[in-house]
Amino acid sequence: MATSYDVIVIGLGGMGSAAAYHLAARGQRVLGIERFGPAHNLGSSHGGSRIYRQAYFEDPAYVPLLLRARELWEKLAADSGREVFTETGGLMIGREGSEAFTGTLRSAHEWGLDHEVLGAADIRRRFPTFNPAAEDVAFYERGAGIARPEATVTAHLDLARVHGADLHFAELVLGWEADGPGGRAWVVTDRGAYTADRLVIAPGAWAPKLLSGLGVSVTVERQVMYWFQPEGGIRPFSAERHPVYIWEDPDGTQIYGFPSIDGPDGGAKVAFFRKGVAGDPDHLDRRIHPDEIAAMAEYLRPRIPTLPGRFLKGAACMYANTPDENFVLARHPEHPQVTVACGFSGHGFKFVPVIGEILADLATVGTTDHPIALFDPRRVRV
Repeated sequence: MATSYDVIVIGLGGMGSAAAYHLAARGQRVLGIERFGPAHNLGSSHGGSRIYRQAYFEDPAYVPLLLRARELWEKLAADSGREVFTETGGLMIGREGSEAFTGTLRSAHEWGLDHEVLGAADIRRRFPTFNPAAEDVAFYERGAGIARPEATVTAHLDLARVHGADLHFAELVLGWEADGPGGRAWVVTDRGAYTADRLVIAPGAWAPKLLSGLGVSVTVERQVMYWFQPEGGIRPFSAERHPVYIWEDPDGTQIYGFPSIDGPDGGAKVAFFRKGVAGDPDHLDRRIHPDEIAAMAEYLRPRIPTLPGRFLKGAACMYANTPDENFVLARHPEHPQVTVACGFSGHGFKFVPVIGEILADLATVGTTDHPIALFDPRRVRV
Protein backbone atom coordinates (compact mmCIF):
# COMPACT_ATOMS: atom_id res chain seq x y z
CA MET A 1 0.00 0.00 0.00
CA ALA A 2 1.39 3.42 -1.00
CA THR A 3 2.46 5.78 1.80
CA SER A 4 0.28 8.92 1.77
CA TYR A 5 1.23 12.60 2.17
CA ASP A 6 -0.31 16.01 1.62
CA VAL A 7 2.36 17.01 -0.91
CA ILE A 8 5.19 15.16 -2.61
CA VAL A 9 8.09 17.23 -3.98
CA ILE A 10 10.16 15.59 -6.72
CA GLY A 11 13.65 17.11 -6.88
CA LEU A 12 15.36 18.78 -3.93
CA GLY A 13 17.77 21.13 -5.67
CA GLY A 14 17.32 24.88 -5.47
CA MET A 15 13.63 25.09 -6.30
CA GLY A 16 12.49 21.82 -4.75
CA SER A 17 14.27 22.35 -1.45
CA ALA A 18 12.68 25.81 -1.14
CA ALA A 19 9.26 24.37 -1.94
CA ALA A 20 9.67 21.59 0.63
CA TYR A 21 10.54 24.16 3.30
CA HIS A 22 7.68 26.55 2.52
CA LEU A 23 5.16 23.72 2.34
CA ALA A 24 6.31 22.12 5.60
CA ALA A 25 6.33 25.52 7.33
CA ARG A 26 2.64 25.83 6.40
CA GLY A 27 1.85 22.59 8.19
CA GLN A 28 1.71 20.31 5.16
CA ARG A 29 2.80 16.67 5.45
CA VAL A 30 5.63 16.75 2.92
CA LEU A 31 7.68 14.05 1.26
CA GLY A 32 10.72 15.24 -0.70
CA ILE A 33 12.46 12.84 -3.09
CA GLU A 34 15.93 13.44 -4.53
CA ARG A 35 17.85 11.05 -6.79
CA PHE A 36 21.23 12.21 -5.44
CA GLY A 37 22.45 13.39 -2.04
CA PRO A 38 21.61 16.68 -0.33
CA ALA A 39 23.13 19.80 -1.95
CA HIS A 40 24.91 17.67 -4.56
CA ASN A 41 27.07 18.85 -7.48
CA LEU A 42 25.46 16.82 -10.27
CA GLY A 43 22.74 19.24 -11.36
CA SER A 44 22.49 23.01 -11.59
CA SER A 45 22.51 24.18 -7.94
CA HIS A 46 26.23 24.07 -7.20
CA GLY A 47 29.47 25.93 -7.84
CA GLY A 48 29.64 28.06 -4.71
CA SER A 49 28.07 31.25 -6.09
CA ARG A 50 25.27 32.68 -8.21
CA ILE A 51 24.67 36.30 -9.14
CA TYR A 52 21.74 38.10 -7.54
CA ARG A 53 20.62 41.36 -9.18
CA GLN A 54 17.39 43.32 -9.23
CA ALA A 55 17.51 45.48 -12.38
CA TYR A 56 16.79 42.66 -14.80
CA PHE A 57 17.69 43.00 -18.47
CA GLU A 58 15.83 39.80 -19.38
CA ASP A 59 12.43 41.36 -18.63
CA PRO A 60 11.28 44.02 -16.13
CA ALA A 61 8.43 41.67 -15.17
CA TYR A 62 10.91 39.69 -13.07
CA VAL A 63 11.71 42.59 -10.75
CA PRO A 64 8.91 42.12 -8.15
CA LEU A 65 9.99 38.51 -7.69
CA LEU A 66 13.60 39.59 -7.18
CA LEU A 67 12.60 42.12 -4.53
CA ARG A 68 10.70 39.44 -2.64
CA ALA A 69 13.56 36.95 -3.08
CA ARG A 70 15.92 39.35 -1.32
CA GLU A 71 13.55 39.60 1.65
CA LEU A 72 13.30 35.84 1.83
CA TRP A 73 17.08 35.39 1.56
CA GLU A 74 17.51 37.63 4.58
CA LYS A 75 14.88 35.63 6.46
CA LEU A 76 16.54 32.36 5.45
CA ALA A 77 19.89 33.58 6.76
CA ALA A 78 18.33 34.62 10.07
CA ASP A 79 16.31 31.41 10.49
CA SER A 80 19.08 29.02 9.47
CA GLY A 81 22.18 30.79 10.78
CA ARG A 82 23.88 30.13 7.43
CA GLU A 83 25.65 32.58 5.13
CA VAL A 84 23.38 32.26 2.11
CA PHE A 85 23.81 35.74 0.62
CA THR A 86 26.58 38.35 0.42
CA GLU A 87 26.04 41.86 -0.94
CA THR A 88 28.93 42.95 -3.18
CA GLY A 89 27.42 45.35 -5.69
CA GLY A 90 27.01 44.44 -9.34
CA LEU A 91 28.36 45.81 -12.62
CA MET A 92 26.66 45.26 -16.00
CA ILE A 93 29.13 46.28 -18.73
CA GLY A 94 28.43 46.72 -22.44
CA ARG A 95 27.99 49.21 -25.22
CA GLU A 96 25.05 51.58 -25.52
CA GLY A 97 22.26 49.42 -26.91
CA SER A 98 23.60 46.16 -25.51
CA GLU A 99 21.22 43.89 -23.64
CA ALA A 100 23.37 43.86 -20.50
CA PHE A 101 23.49 47.65 -20.21
CA THR A 102 20.42 49.04 -21.96
CA GLY A 103 18.05 46.29 -20.84
CA THR A 104 19.20 46.64 -17.25
CA LEU A 105 18.81 50.41 -17.37
CA ARG A 106 15.28 50.08 -18.77
CA SER A 107 14.33 47.73 -15.96
CA ALA A 108 15.75 50.11 -13.33
CA HIS A 109 13.86 53.07 -14.75
CA GLU A 110 10.58 51.14 -14.88
CA TRP A 111 10.82 50.10 -11.21
CA GLY A 112 12.65 53.11 -9.78
CA LEU A 113 15.68 51.07 -8.70
CA ASP A 114 18.72 52.81 -7.28
CA HIS A 115 21.71 52.72 -9.64
CA GLU A 116 24.64 54.54 -11.18
CA VAL A 117 25.78 54.79 -14.81
CA LEU A 118 29.54 54.67 -15.31
CA GLY A 119 31.68 55.50 -18.32
CA ALA A 120 34.83 53.58 -19.19
CA ALA A 121 37.08 55.90 -17.15
CA ASP A 122 34.75 55.60 -14.16
CA ILE A 123 34.84 51.81 -14.41
CA ARG A 124 38.66 51.74 -14.41
CA ARG A 125 38.88 54.14 -11.47
CA ARG A 126 36.28 52.41 -9.30
CA PHE A 127 37.17 48.84 -10.25
CA PRO A 128 40.74 48.76 -11.55
CA THR A 129 40.74 45.03 -12.33
CA PHE A 130 38.53 45.81 -15.37
CA ASN A 131 39.90 47.12 -18.67
CA PRO A 132 36.88 48.34 -20.64
CA ALA A 133 37.09 49.75 -24.15
CA ALA A 134 36.54 53.48 -24.54
CA GLU A 135 33.01 52.83 -25.85
CA ASP A 136 31.97 50.65 -22.92
CA VAL A 137 29.54 51.85 -20.27
CA ALA A 138 28.28 50.15 -17.14
CA PHE A 139 25.24 49.98 -14.91
CA TYR A 140 26.16 49.70 -11.23
CA GLU A 141 23.70 48.25 -8.72
CA ARG A 142 24.77 48.52 -5.10
CA GLY A 143 22.35 45.87 -3.83
CA ALA A 144 23.54 43.10 -6.14
CA GLY A 145 25.53 40.25 -4.70
CA ILE A 146 26.22 36.56 -4.36
CA ALA A 147 23.74 33.82 -3.56
CA ARG A 148 25.38 30.68 -2.19
CA PRO A 149 23.71 27.67 -3.88
CA GLU A 150 24.91 24.81 -1.68
CA ALA A 151 24.33 26.80 1.52
CA THR A 152 20.88 27.87 0.34
CA VAL A 153 19.80 24.33 -0.54
CA THR A 154 21.17 23.01 2.77
CA ALA A 155 19.41 25.74 4.75
CA HIS A 156 16.06 25.02 3.10
CA LEU A 157 16.45 21.27 3.65
CA ASP A 158 17.40 21.74 7.29
CA LEU A 159 14.41 23.98 7.94
CA ALA A 160 12.08 21.65 6.04
CA ARG A 161 13.13 18.86 8.42
CA VAL A 162 12.60 21.12 11.42
CA HIS A 163 9.01 21.58 10.24
CA GLY A 164 8.49 17.85 9.85
CA ALA A 165 9.23 17.14 6.18
CA ASP A 166 10.23 13.59 5.30
CA LEU A 167 13.23 13.85 2.93
CA HIS A 168 14.47 10.89 0.91
CA PHE A 169 17.85 10.97 -0.84
CA ALA A 170 19.51 8.57 -3.28
CA GLU A 171 16.02 7.54 -4.41
CA LEU A 172 15.21 7.52 -8.12
CA VAL A 173 11.73 8.50 -9.34
CA LEU A 174 10.64 6.00 -12.00
CA GLY A 175 7.38 7.73 -12.86
CA TRP A 176 4.36 9.66 -11.68
CA GLU A 177 0.64 9.75 -12.45
CA ALA A 178 -2.30 11.93 -11.52
CA ASP A 179 -5.94 10.94 -11.30
CA GLY A 180 -8.64 13.10 -12.85
CA PRO A 181 -9.37 16.62 -11.55
CA GLY A 182 -9.63 16.56 -7.78
CA GLY A 183 -7.95 13.18 -7.62
CA ARG A 184 -4.66 12.16 -6.09
CA ALA A 185 -1.14 11.97 -7.47
CA TRP A 186 1.07 8.88 -7.45
CA VAL A 187 4.85 8.53 -7.49
CA VAL A 188 6.80 5.32 -8.02
CA THR A 189 10.50 5.13 -7.16
CA ASP A 190 13.17 2.44 -7.02
CA ARG A 191 12.26 2.04 -3.33
CA GLY A 192 8.49 2.10 -3.29
CA ALA A 193 5.25 3.90 -4.11
CA TYR A 194 3.76 7.05 -2.59
CA THR A 195 0.54 9.01 -2.98
CA ALA A 196 -0.43 12.57 -2.12
CA ASP A 197 -3.18 15.10 -2.59
CA ARG A 198 -0.77 17.26 -4.58
CA LEU A 199 2.54 16.91 -6.36
CA VAL A 200 5.32 19.44 -7.02
CA ILE A 201 7.83 18.54 -9.72
CA ALA A 202 11.09 20.54 -9.78
CA PRO A 203 13.36 18.27 -11.82
CA GLY A 204 16.04 20.68 -13.06
CA ALA A 205 17.88 19.25 -16.06
CA TRP A 206 15.77 16.09 -15.86
CA ALA A 207 12.65 18.01 -16.97
CA PRO A 208 12.71 16.52 -20.49
CA LYS A 209 12.41 13.07 -18.91
CA LEU A 210 9.96 13.73 -16.07
CA LEU A 211 7.80 16.37 -17.78
CA SER A 212 7.73 15.14 -21.37
CA GLY A 213 3.97 15.67 -21.57
CA LEU A 214 4.06 19.31 -20.52
CA GLY A 215 4.00 20.65 -24.09
CA VAL A 216 7.12 22.81 -23.67
CA SER A 217 10.45 21.82 -25.17
CA VAL A 218 13.18 21.98 -22.51
CA THR A 219 16.70 21.46 -23.86
CA VAL A 220 19.76 20.78 -21.69
CA GLU A 221 23.15 22.45 -22.19
CA ARG A 222 26.49 21.66 -20.57
CA GLN A 223 28.10 24.79 -19.13
CA VAL A 224 31.55 25.23 -17.56
CA MET A 225 32.53 27.35 -14.55
CA TYR A 226 36.21 28.31 -14.12
CA TRP A 227 38.24 29.42 -11.10
CA PHE A 228 41.52 31.30 -11.62
CA GLN A 229 44.18 32.54 -9.19
CA PRO A 230 44.81 36.14 -10.38
CA GLU A 231 48.29 37.46 -11.04
CA GLY A 232 49.47 39.53 -8.08
CA GLY A 233 47.15 37.83 -5.60
CA ILE A 234 43.50 37.72 -4.74
CA ARG A 235 43.17 40.95 -2.73
CA PRO A 236 41.90 43.17 -5.60
CA PHE A 237 39.23 40.53 -6.22
CA SER A 238 38.00 40.34 -2.62
CA ALA A 239 34.29 40.74 -1.98
CA GLU A 240 34.94 44.06 -0.22
CA ARG A 241 36.54 45.49 -3.38
CA HIS A 242 35.12 43.67 -6.37
CA PRO A 243 31.52 43.41 -7.63
CA VAL A 244 29.75 40.57 -9.34
CA TYR A 245 29.57 41.38 -13.04
CA ILE A 246 28.15 40.59 -16.45
CA TRP A 247 30.12 41.81 -19.47
CA GLU A 248 28.65 41.82 -22.97
CA ASP A 249 30.73 42.30 -26.11
CA PRO A 250 29.41 43.95 -29.30
CA ASP A 251 28.89 40.49 -30.86
CA GLY A 252 26.57 39.55 -27.98
CA THR A 253 28.99 37.25 -26.14
CA GLN A 254 28.56 37.53 -22.38
CA ILE A 255 30.73 36.46 -19.48
CA TYR A 256 29.80 36.67 -15.83
CA GLY A 257 31.97 36.51 -12.75
CA PHE A 258 32.44 36.93 -9.05
CA PRO A 259 34.86 38.23 -6.47
CA SER A 260 36.89 35.75 -4.46
CA ILE A 261 34.77 34.49 -1.56
CA ASP A 262 36.45 31.29 -0.42
CA GLY A 263 39.75 32.48 1.01
CA PRO A 264 43.13 33.23 -0.56
CA ASP A 265 43.34 29.85 -2.31
CA GLY A 266 39.79 29.84 -3.64
CA GLY A 267 40.41 31.97 -6.71
CA ALA A 268 37.85 34.03 -8.59
CA LYS A 269 35.10 32.39 -10.62
CA VAL A 270 34.10 33.28 -14.18
CA ALA A 271 32.03 31.66 -16.93
CA PHE A 272 30.53 32.24 -20.34
CA PHE A 273 26.78 32.79 -20.40
CA ARG A 274 24.89 30.70 -22.97
CA LYS A 275 27.95 29.32 -24.73
CA GLY A 276 27.34 25.68 -23.92
CA VAL A 277 26.75 22.51 -25.88
CA ALA A 278 23.84 20.09 -25.79
CA GLY A 279 24.12 17.50 -23.04
CA ASP A 280 22.35 14.60 -21.40
CA PRO A 281 22.14 14.95 -17.61
CA ASP A 282 22.64 11.22 -17.16
CA HIS A 283 25.77 11.17 -19.33
CA LEU A 284 27.22 14.67 -18.94
CA ASP A 285 30.88 15.24 -19.77
CA ARG A 286 32.18 16.53 -16.46
CA ARG A 287 35.81 16.82 -17.55
CA ILE A 288 37.18 20.32 -18.10
CA HIS A 289 39.25 20.23 -21.25
CA PRO A 290 42.50 22.15 -21.88
CA ASP A 291 41.08 23.92 -24.94
CA GLU A 292 38.14 25.18 -22.87
CA ILE A 293 40.47 26.60 -20.22
CA ALA A 294 42.67 28.21 -22.88
CA ALA A 295 39.66 29.81 -24.60
CA MET A 296 38.44 31.36 -21.37
CA ALA A 297 41.90 32.63 -20.42
CA GLU A 298 42.38 34.15 -23.87
CA TYR A 299 39.00 35.87 -23.67
CA LEU A 300 39.74 37.32 -20.23
CA ARG A 301 43.21 38.77 -20.89
CA PRO A 302 42.21 41.98 -22.70
CA ARG A 303 39.21 42.55 -20.43
CA ILE A 304 40.36 41.53 -16.93
CA PRO A 305 44.13 41.24 -17.51
CA THR A 306 45.22 39.89 -14.13
CA LEU A 307 42.48 37.29 -13.71
CA PRO A 308 43.73 34.37 -15.84
CA GLY A 309 46.95 34.10 -13.87
CA ARG A 310 46.67 30.41 -13.00
CA PHE A 311 43.82 28.00 -13.58
CA LEU A 312 42.71 26.34 -10.32
CA LYS A 313 39.70 24.22 -11.16
CA GLY A 314 36.57 23.96 -13.23
CA ALA A 315 33.14 22.40 -12.90
CA ALA A 316 30.40 21.46 -15.32
CA CYS A 317 26.79 22.31 -14.64
CA MET A 318 23.66 22.44 -16.77
CA TYR A 319 21.17 24.94 -18.12
CA ALA A 320 17.65 23.65 -18.79
CA ASN A 321 16.42 26.05 -21.47
CA THR A 322 12.94 26.89 -22.73
CA PRO A 323 12.52 28.28 -26.27
CA ASP A 324 12.00 31.84 -24.99
CA GLU A 325 14.38 31.43 -22.00
CA ASN A 326 11.60 32.26 -19.52
CA PHE A 327 10.71 29.87 -16.70
CA VAL A 328 7.90 27.36 -16.48
CA LEU A 329 6.16 27.89 -13.15
CA ALA A 330 2.50 26.91 -12.95
CA ARG A 331 -0.03 24.21 -12.26
CA HIS A 332 0.21 21.51 -14.90
CA PRO A 333 -2.25 22.34 -17.72
CA GLU A 334 -3.69 18.80 -17.68
CA HIS A 335 -3.35 17.94 -13.99
CA PRO A 336 -4.42 20.69 -11.56
CA GLN A 337 -3.11 18.76 -8.55
CA VAL A 338 0.41 18.87 -10.07
CA THR A 339 2.60 22.00 -9.92
CA VAL A 340 5.68 22.26 -12.14
CA ALA A 341 8.86 24.32 -11.93
CA CYS A 342 11.40 23.90 -14.71
CA GLY A 343 13.20 25.55 -17.63
CA PHE A 344 15.10 28.09 -15.56
CA SER A 345 17.40 28.70 -18.53
CA GLY A 346 20.58 29.57 -16.67
CA HIS A 347 19.20 32.54 -14.73
CA GLY A 348 16.89 31.00 -12.15
CA PHE A 349 18.83 30.49 -8.95
CA LYS A 350 18.57 34.12 -7.81
CA PHE A 351 14.81 33.53 -7.52
CA VAL A 352 14.98 30.35 -5.41
CA PRO A 353 13.41 31.58 -2.14
CA VAL A 354 10.44 33.25 -3.82
CA ILE A 355 9.90 30.33 -6.20
CA GLY A 356 9.61 28.10 -3.16
CA GLU A 357 6.94 30.44 -1.83
CA ILE A 358 5.11 30.44 -5.16
CA LEU A 359 5.18 26.66 -5.43
CA ALA A 360 3.75 26.39 -1.93
CA ASP A 361 0.97 28.82 -2.91
CA LEU A 362 0.10 26.90 -6.07
CA ALA A 363 0.18 23.53 -4.35
CA THR A 364 -1.96 24.53 -1.38
CA VAL A 365 -4.48 27.07 -2.72
CA GLY A 366 -4.02 26.83 -6.49
CA THR A 367 -3.14 30.50 -7.02
CA THR A 368 -0.51 33.02 -5.97
CA ASP A 369 -0.40 36.78 -5.56
CA HIS A 370 3.02 36.85 -7.24
CA PRO A 371 3.07 37.87 -10.94
CA ILE A 372 3.78 34.63 -12.82
CA ALA A 373 1.79 34.96 -16.06
CA LEU A 374 5.09 35.10 -17.96
CA PHE A 375 5.80 31.52 -16.86
CA ASP A 376 2.61 29.81 -18.02
CA PRO A 377 3.60 26.72 -20.05
CA ARG A 378 0.79 27.43 -22.51
CA ARG A 379 2.66 30.52 -23.78
CA VAL A 380 4.90 28.26 -25.87
CA ARG A 381 3.94 24.98 -27.47
CA VAL A 382 7.21 23.82 -28.97
